[in-house]
Order: sequence, then C-alpha cells, then structure tokens
Amino acid sequence: MNNDKSKKIARISASYIVLIIFSLIALFPVVQVFTISLRPADRLLSTSLEIIPKDASLNTYKILFTERPFFLWLMNSTLIAVVVTLTGVALASTAGYGFSRFRFVGKKLGLLSLLVTQMFPATMLLLPMYIMLVKLHLINTYLGIIIMYSATALPFCIWQMKGYYDTIPMSLEEAGRIDGCNQFQTFYKIIFPLAAPALVITALFSFMSAWTEYVVAAQILQDTDLWTLPLGLKSFEANMGSEWGLYGAASVIVMIPVVLLFLSLSKWLVSGLTMGSVKG
Repeated sequence: MNNDKSKKIARISASYIVLIIFSLIALFPVVQVFTISLRPADRLLSTSLEIIPKDASLNTYKILFTERPFFLWLMNSTLIAVVVTLTGVALASTAGYGFSRFRFVGKKLGLLSLLVTQMFPATMLLLPMYIMLVKLHLINTYLGIIIMYSATALPFCIWQMKGYYDTIPMSLEEAGRIDGCNQFQTFYKIIFPLAAPALVITALFSFMSAWTEYVVAAQILQDTDLWTLPLGLKSFEANMGSEWGLYGAASVIVMIPVVLLFLSLSKWLVSGLTMGSVKG
C-alpha cells in the first residue's frame, strides 16, 4: 500500500516538475521583453540575468506615448478588432445556427467550401481580395481591412458555432415553440444563451485575427494615420539600427489587453473548444 502511494506521489511530483519547466520556458521570452523595455532604447543584449536591470527606467514608456503616435495606433487596432469581433460573433452565430438546424440546397457544399478555405494560408487570398478592394475603392480604409479580417476569420468561426449548436438538443427548441416562441425568439432566448462558450471562442479568435495581424495590414493600410499596432511596432526597426527599448515597451502594452481578455473569459474556453468539436 505504501509502495503504491509512493509511486502515485512520484508521478504527481514528476508531472508538476514538467509543468513548471515548460511554464518557465514559455514565460522566459515575456520576461526578456519586459527587461528590454526597461533598458535604454538602443540596448538589446546584456550578460546580466536580472529581470529589472540596474539602469532600469520607464523612459521608453514615456517616449512611446509622448513622442510617438502609439496611442493612435492603439485606438486604430482597438476599433478594428472590436468591429471584427462583433461582426464575427453576429455572422458566425447566425450562419452556424442555419447550417446546424436547417436543410437547404447547397448545405454540404457550403460547409465543404468553408472547410477548404482553412486548408490554405490567408496570404493566398491576399491578391484576389486586394484586387477586389481596389475595385471597391476600399484600399487604405478601415472598412477594407475589416472586410479582410472578417472574411478570413469567419470560416473557422462558423464551423465552431455549427459544431456547438449540434450538441444542443432539439427538444429545447420544441419546448420553446410549445410555449409560443417563434423561430427567432427560440434562437435568441433559448439557444443563444446556451451557446455562450462557443461565442467566447468565436469572439477571441476574431479579436486575435485583427489584433496581431501584420501582413494584410501592411498591404491595405498605407496612411500612417491608419496604422495598427503591428505596423507601428514594425516602424521601430530600421536598417541602421532598431529602437529595442521602444519595441519592448510597446510589446508589453500590446499583450496586456489580450492577457486580460483570456483571463476574464477563461472559464468558458475549455467547454467551448471541446463541445464545439464533438460533432461536425
């Protein structure tokens, strides 16, 4: 009995050790970026292992907001990410419900088409969508970049929502119909609240698609007043030198909203990812 207990303790201890090691590996780059943000603007490497260097200063953060248009980039990214998130949630929740509950001509072909688009990198769509935006006169506009981000995020979001709706019993909707609800009321009052975990996944994926994307934004947004955070951070790099302190400080600030968003929505993440993948 004692031998079995010792083996169990050893397995648990080994599991915790492995988790701690991989957690430290994951946190090391983040700590390094934070350390760089506290150094003078032109210093990248140092032999010191101190998290907070001796010459630490918040001057790079001050320069970021007072001498650089960082706040403008932040507002641009926030606006675009919020609109893309709302668009993704609205369209994916309704389209996923339609694919899950209704039978219509082209249903299987539509689902297959959405799936096929996920087999190729988003950059392959850049040229045809760029030509489309040129013809619509949407290059260098908020609307143009929002359309691009929404179009690339929606296929996964629709499949995610459709899979989650499949796990919700039809009997709940039938009970709503008996109580006098029409189709829209059944969806809005019964199904929509139950799909909260999947909606969280959809919102997070849509938000991250817009918040961290660089390649598409670099082609669509040419006016510096419309730049998003990835474009702004890239401007800190130059051929003759890079402002690593500013780059580190901006990176720390950029990751804060994402971390807070994940922490606030974490209780829905696991159920949203697992239940949405049960049926397809």
